[in-house]
Amino acid sequence: MDLTEFGEPRTDQQNFINYKNGPKTVTVSEVRKVPGEQPLEIHLVEFPGQPYKPSRGMVNVLLGAWGKESDNYLGRKITLYGDPKVRFGGNVVGGIKISHLSHIDKPARVLIRVSKGKNALFTVQPLAPVTPLPAARDWLTELELAGDDLDAISALGSAARGANVGELILGAIREKYQTAKGAANA
Repeated sequence: MDLTEFGEPRTDQQNFINYKNGPKTVTVSEVRKVPGEQPLEIHLVEFPGQPYKPSRGMVNVLLGAWGKESDNYLGRKITLYGDPKVRFGGNVVGGIKISHLSHIDKPARVLIRVSKGKNALFTVQPLAPVTPLPAARDWLTELELAGDDLDAISALGSAARGANVGELILGAIREKYQTAKGAANA
């Protein structure tokens, strides 16, 4: 059993500790203005009820990369990571920063405030589009559809060997080939 979930904080927002095991790529489901010190909530498909509340610096990164219209953010992806060096009120408390964004074609460099009177360029990288994996072949259905066609069964066997499907499937194909070959010779 994976015990990771038992170490996660129970809260109404994303926290630095949520990223102690590494960055996470998330999908924007809603952007909402709320009262308080961090007036922007970015709701995430992967964490319902736990929005990301970006710092002013990270809001500026989003503005610089994606623009000012929040409706355009819906469905876009953000890679968030925990930075243990983030300071708040003079104390090192850790915080969440953005490392990658979808819908940008090159690194975006944005000037953000890092402390009173001090600004620095922050770079966010483009998030490579996710290529869906091809659907898995249903070898047994294809074998059934081949019927007694020796050429089709043989071609399926070659493809299955090339795909390293395993002995269970290869054995079924060999057996079907032998049966079809026997029927053709009878």
